[in-house]
Amino acid sequence: MGYKQGRYSSLMKPLFGIIDLCIINFTVFLFPINLLNTYVFCIYISLLWLIISFINQFYEVQRHTRIIQIIPLLFRQLVFYSIVLYAFIGFFKQPSISRLALGNYLVTTLIFVSAFKILVFFLLKKYRSVLSGNIRNVIIIGDNEKTRQLIKTFQKRLDFGYRFKGSFSVKEGDFSLEKCLRFIIDNDIDEIYFSVSTLSNKQINQLIDFADNNLRELKFIPDNKDIFSRRLKYEYYDYIPILSIREIPLQESLNKFLKRLFDILFSSFIIIFVLSWLTPILAILIKLESKGPVFFKQSRNGFNYEEFDCYKFRSMRPNKKANLHQATKGDQRITKIGAFLRKTSIDELPQFFNVLFGNMSVVGPRPHMVSHTNMYAQRVDKFMVRHFVKPGITGLAQISGFRGEIEKEKDIINRVKYDIFYIENWSLLLDLKIMFQTFINALKGEEKAY
Repeated sequence: MGYKQGRYSSLMKPLFGIIDLCIINFTVFLFPINLLNTYVFCIYISLLWLIISFINQFYEVQRHTRIIQIIPLLFRQLVFYSIVLYAFIGFFKQPSISRLALGNYLVTTLIFVSAFKILVFFLLKKYRSVLSGNIRNVIIIGDNEKTRQLIKTFQKRLDFGYRFKGSFSVKEGDFSLEKCLRFIIDNDIDEIYFSVSTLSNKQINQLIDFADNNLRELKFIPDNKDIFSRRLKYEYYDYIPILSIREIPLQESLNKFLKRLFDILFSSFIIIFVLSWLTPILAILIKLESKGPVFFKQSRNGFNYEEFDCYKFRSMRPNKKANLHQATKGDQRITKIGAFLRKTSIDELPQFFNVLFGNMSVVGPRPHMVSHTNMYAQRVDKFMVRHFVKPGITGLAQISGFRGEIEKEKDIINRVKYDIFYIENWSLLLDLKIMFQTFINALKGEEKAY
């Protein structure tokens, strides 16, 4: 079984957001607005711009978005920004601000932001159509009017950035779903489109399981948009309706930016104010009890199935089986200081360096050893869905009683269920709740923390 290793750049939308923030901040200095504190004003407009962008989904412009959809997006963004801009005068009690200069600033900002957004929109289209950049390989399963229309769209609208690699007609007598799945792996297909009416329920379920377990995106071509749950993501490619089976909040650029910003700030806080003094103390205690390094490094699978080195304080005596076998209850490899570290989860604190480096997040599905990941990927349905997001130091499964040793098959199955729920229902509030519960559990001590 092959897994998708490469992904497309996730930096473009956050980059556009940063450029917009630069525009709205630097333009401030072009006009004599007469601010009492320019830096307070810049912080205010930056935070409010991000909040408005999040609510308005200002940066969620997809490759198949039409220019006519961008105009109302710009209008809503700039109207709300105008309101919060003038609200600054009353909120911070600054009557000396020049309304005329503030108005000139607003108009200039609107022109620059609008021009930049529209310019980028057309440049990206040219980048895809002329230079074949940011391309996604796609196939279509089914042969009817809608699938043929979609094929023409992919072939004609090169600016969408889809490379059509082939279609499979279910009407043909030699159609084989297994052959189709092999084609997807062999040709590095990123997205699978299929007509619902052409496949049986069994084949649809097989296709869903395959997409989940191999990190492929699966999208429906519906016959009637009313027959599916409204929770499915509904989009139009030109005038062709497309349904996505799973919407992942952390694939949205603003959500990704906010989570990454939180990760950087929180991990930096822990490293500076906790690990800076705790590490030397633990290093002495670890070294006094057994010879070996202070830190333990282990290869694990993270976002998009990529391997990375996960760090921990060493809690075991050096042994050759550390990368093959999980710790078990009464494990003789665990040192005395190591038992305390594991019981309190202090051994996990070096993973905040992984968070800072971008390999992990504070909250997310716990990463497994590479050998275990390969094993569970074969045995547990939808196990690979966990790799659609960065792994975490703690997660929803861990605070729900599924941390530590996998003793029974249902342990890993339930862990995967909680991880998928987290991926599909992520929010910053959920992250904060998980972190708070993790802290409480660490204080109380957990049964499987060994």
